[in-house]
Parts: sequence; C-alpha cells; structure tokens
Amino acid sequence: MPDTIISRCEAKGLRMTGQRRVIAKVLQESDDHPDVEELYARASALDSAISIATVYRTVKLFEEAGILERLEFGDGRARYEDAERDHHDHLIDMNSGEVIEFCDPEIEALQEKIAAKLGYELRGHKLELYGVPRNKD
Repeated sequence: MPDTIISRCEAKGLRMTGQRRVIAKVLQESDDHPDVEELYARASALDSAISIATVYRTVKLFEEAGILERLEFGDGRARYEDAERDHHDHLIDMNSGEVIEFCDPEIEALQEKIAAKLGYELRGHKLELYGVPRNKD
C-alpha cells in the first residue's frame, strides 16, 4: 500500500485537486486527532481559498475511500486519523479532551485470550479508555 495519504488517494483513483492535496498534507502531518474545524484552520492557513465546506466534503470522501478513520469519543466531535496507522488504542482525558495513543502487549494478549476462550479468532478491535488525571497527593 502506498505510504502517504495523497499517494493512497491517487492509487484509489480519487481526483486530487490542489485543495484536496492541502487537506491531505495537513492530515498526513497531524500527530493528533483533529476534527473538521481544526483541519479547516490548519488547511486555510496554507490556502486561504479553502472553505470549511470543502474540508467537510474532502474528509467524507477520504473516509468513504477508507483513507481516514472517523473517531467519536463522546464529546460530540468527529475526529479523524489515517486509517493506515499502526494499531493503537486510545485514552481520552475527560477534562481536557486530550487523546493519548498507546499500545500495551499485555492488553493485546488478553484480548486474544478472551476471544479464543469464547471460541473466536480475533480479527480486529478498538479500545477506548476514558479517565481523568489522578490527584498527585
């Protein structure tokens, strides 16, 4: 599979306009989980002609093509990340909304064990943990 969002869009035959390329570049360079408003702010800083409607349409197109994954963490905002990123789970800080990515081999092994115990071969999973910072006293 091609390694950038732009190259994967091209490989899937999507028409890549200049504005779509800017949005794809912003997504590719994001190390967080931006929502449409955040994507719009970042993309319009690079190309002031980009409208929020263009960002909405582009994100929908990329999601339907399997390029982006839509994430909903219960705060009413759809966030996005590259669908081809390495597997990871999420811890969501309920106070700040910060999303922390992690991967824990013990959790991965336990999920496989549970699926096997129930008679299943695990093909995928999503784990979202919600919490608040502990007091440090």
